[in-house]
Amino acid sequence: MGLIDSHAHLTFPELHGQLEAILERSDEAGVNQIITIGVNLSDARTAIDLAERYPQTIRAAVGFHPHEADSVTPADLHAMAELWNDPTIVALGEMGLDYHYDFGDRSKQRSIFARQLAEAAGRPQPLVIHCREALDDVIPLLLEHGFEGRRVVFHCFTGSPQEAAKIAQHGWRISFTGIVTFPKSTELQAIAREYPSDQLMIETDAPYLSPVPVRNRRPNEPAHVHHIARFLADLRGLPYDDLVEETAKNTRDFFGL
Repeated sequence: MGLIDSHAHLTFPELHGQLEAILERSDEAGVNQIITIGVNLSDARTAIDLAERYPQTIRAAVGFHPHEADSVTPADLHAMAELWNDPTIVALGEMGLDYHYDFGDRSKQRSIFARQLAEAAGRPQPLVIHCREALDDVIPLLLEHGFEGRRVVFHCFTGSPQEAAKIAQHGWRISFTGIVTFPKSTELQAIAREYPSDQLMIETDAPYLSPVPVRNRRPNEPAHVHHIARFLADLRGLPYDDLVEETAKNTRDFFGL
């Protein structure tokens, strides 16, 4: 069982322009599958196209990223809901709230997130959540729309142990990017060291967040997920192959791959 990069943006120009080489390097690094994330309508359509062109390697998750909130119309929401019917879609999102950059008006972010949740509530796919400095608003919205105990992952988690515990309290999980490999990420490393083995998932969030030892390499790419896996295997005192098997099984189970 090979590695799975549970969250990357193969549609972004930095990666899409060299996709064949990206996929070749991923295969050489032992990465069997990649979930590419669409963040707006055009990006979502490109993600679905990639999943259709590379059905053995690529799956798609699509939704409106909070950075896109200000430009999303009711017609756009309807169109995204139609895309969610596509059989290549293994998750809905990423969606959520971002109060760090505030690229979208906060009230509009909450509105677009809530409307996506209302549409997603009756669907079987899991959710991919983007949450930055907004947990106190994200959790109540998820609960309001009936997602207690359902398949929800807070991708690229960088919060505190208390925030991780709040997420776990509702039956949801977090996933780890290359940030966990950074020397100063001691708090995140403490969370990752003790994180339940049957929930652990890893991602690159490529083209961002290149892990140690390729931290200065741009763009990040799915092949680099093996560096995250090796770091976590050492951190958790596991053989590398065991960590790979655990994370791949968890990811397949979560996304229904």
